[in-house]
Amino acid sequence: MALMTIEEARPEPAPARGMPLFALGFRPFYLLGAAFAALAVPLWIAAQAGWRLPVRVDVLWHMHEMVFGFVLAIVVGFLYTAGYNWTKLWTPRGGQLAAIAGVWVAGRVAMLAAPPVLAAAVDVAFLPVAAWPLYRVLKRSGNRRNMFLVVLLGLLTLANACYHAAALGWARIDPLTPVHAAIILIVVIEVVIGGRVIPMFTRSAAPGARPVQDERRDKWALVLTVLAGVAWTFGLPAPLTAALALLAGAGQGARLIGWEPWRTWRNPLLWILHVSYAWIPLGFMLLALSQLGLVGASAALHVLTVGALAGLIMGMITRTALGHTGRPLKAGRAEVLMFALVQAAVVLRFGAAVLPAWRDAGLALATACWSAAFLTYLAVYAPYLVAARADGREG
Repeated sequence: MALMTIEEARPEPAPARGMPLFALGFRPFYLLGAAFAALAVPLWIAAQAGWRLPVRVDVLWHMHEMVFGFVLAIVVGFLYTAGYNWTKLWTPRGGQLAAIAGVWVAGRVAMLAAPPVLAAAVDVAFLPVAAWPLYRVLKRSGNRRNMFLVVLLGLLTLANACYHAAALGWARIDPLTPVHAAIILIVVIEVVIGGRVIPMFTRSAAPGARPVQDERRDKWALVLTVLAGVAWTFGLPAPLTAALALLAGAGQGARLIGWEPWRTWRNPLLWILHVSYAWIPLGFMLLALSQLGLVGASAALHVLTVGALAGLIMGMITRTALGHTGRPLKAGRAEVLMFALVQAAVVLRFGAAVLPAWRDAGLALATACWSAAFLTYLAVYAPYLVAARADGREG
């Protein structure tokens, strides 16, 4: 069986519990994550432009908040929703879910305005609070196959704690090192889950598609991705890191080709997953080039984050929200616009990284596309997320 089929599984109904917004994890976290994404990047660009802001915004805030704020909100919402399907047991909902979302909000406010030590304590608390109920559901159901995700959440917690220790001067490490580690951990989540659901979705929705899943090849691609990520994060010799990154990029590219992405162009909910996944091998190729001094590290970093992380996030927060609010899995013009805007944002951000004369204009245009994508998501999907399911089911 696939790792998750979150729009198809039918857990047993349960009595309604309060507001629809807190009926299942994807609802508040997709809403909050999209709103934060739409606002945080323009706030950072405004600070870069020299605007005097009443809150604490710098490059460390930007990198930390896009990973530990925006991305992890979506990851937690996604895992709560997937966990409900994997186990047929309810993940946090109602008041418990609202409280967990409140911890995430408190972390974002604290990172902007609270004293650094207090901000660190509030921010680091979110992942343990969020991971514990997922662990209990997986353990209660005997679902050992997906327990590795709780382990990865634990490693992300450690990375976040290391970031704060470095930023506070308590640890003699570069604060960017744990941020890079977190990016690689999230890429690993994407590689594992994407490798199971993208071929499945393609097989079921793309006429004539026969995507290949080679277990041996997939394991080697994953191992090389982890090794390249470790080498990059911990600053191993550049030739070694470059070689591992090239091999990881080739391995991930081979996986994607086997999934027959060319058969998906008629279905936006499919092609957004394939196109966004393609930024992973491209990102590792650029990472190799950056180690050889041929491109800046920023180019590789933003291809992995804006391209792969945000692109796959946009693909999944539309698909899962449609499925779990009882709507057809069909993309309209708004979804195509969101997908195109995110892809435009990564191309423009890449241009800003490799063309110094284009940097300011590229950043401004990339920010406009990025925010427009998530504001469009909010305009279309917020009414779905705050209302009861269209088909009358729970969740």
